Amino acid sequence: MDMHTGSLYKSLGFPSVAIHEANTHFDFVEPSRTILVIGPMGSGKTEYAARLWRDAEVARRKGQSIAWLTSGGGSQKELFEPEAGIGTADRRNTFFVRYSLDSARFPDYPEDALAFRGGYERCGKNIATISNSFDLEELIRDNSDVGTWILDEAAFYDERLAYLVKREAEQRGIVFVMPTLLLNFRGEIFNATARLLMETSTDIYPLSAYCEHPECLENAYNTYRYYVVDGEECPALFFDPLIIVGGDRDSNHPLEPNYCTRCDAHHYLPGKEYTYFTLKPLGQKASVGDIGPLQKELRALCDDPEKSELFRLFRANYVEGPAPSREHMNALKVPLLAERAVVYLFAEQNLLSAEQTRTLVETLDLDREYLSRRLADNKRPMNF
Repeated sequence: MDMHTGSLYKSLGFPSVAIHEANTHFDFVEPSRTILVIGPMGSGKTEYAARLWRDAEVARRKGQSIAWLTSGGGSQKELFEPEAGIGTADRRNTFFVRYSLDSARFPDYPEDALAFRGGYERCGKNIATISNSFDLEELIRDNSDVGTWILDEAAFYDERLAYLVKREAEQRGIVFVMPTLLLNFRGEIFNATARLLMETSTDIYPLSAYCEHPECLENAYNTYRYYVVDGEECPALFFDPLIIVGGDRDSNHPLEPNYCTRCDAHHYLPGKEYTYFTLKPLGQKASVGDIGPLQKELRALCDDPEKSELFRLFRANYVEGPAPSREHMNALKVPLLAERAVVYLFAEQNLLSAEQTRTLVETLDLDREYLSRRLADNKRPMNF
């Protein structure tokens, strides 16, 4: 509430009170929008989409006489001839699109469910699972009456998506709502698609959540990845594989990650210094043919982690340093450290060739099943 409004309330005898913007229903009238809904895991992004879906059901029960308000709006002609927009896509007609790699998140719900942590909405025939922007383009063409598209986890798609939704919104007046992670578990922009969506979107709605640390009530914007090993919380290392499909349910398996929201103080991210001081330089040496130093470090991670450079840096920082941290040291309890490093160098940094990766797997007897799964998750599949 601004100063003048506050003075008016006071002069009328009302107490001082903070008045916030109303939490309104979704606007199906305004055309040509691309709306990003961003926040960490558990902040309610998909629940926002479910609320939009319910609003659409109410809006469709209104009389057909208002269709001119929720249809059209995507061309200059309609500015002068409003009737030109009638019969095009109606923004009260909604369609939910799920990304293919995310399709197994809620196996206990119906196949047509727009599922979120607190429940689900049934979408009937207006739901699909796709893999890329070309699939989306085909869906839009086949459902010309749909005026509002909900693209869950939009940042997972190829970069072309950002310009596809921009073009369709501007030319046809349709609206795209895109609940998505903007930051990965490292606190970095998720990928190039996320960056382009930020640049091209017309609206951005940031969501937060309580920090899920048991002794904290701060707002949290970070997605925290951790593993449970012998009953203890073990934060993921900075070079943990970027994409791990699944992980939306609590798991006590040491190879399956858990996620929660954390504030900056409780968002533990050990190993960043090691990644840039040690791991990546070793990968760069390997990329020009000198794979020996990397192989030596990976062997230590496999056979005797306390002889590794990773352990030396951790001990210096989190045991002997000015801010000891058991939480950070727990990251070393997570199994398959060498395998995680290989995925980072091959799939993400492109510093190892496929031949070098196979040589390391063979020489160090690395876990082939784990590597195959994680490389497939990160779109660099390889058979061993």
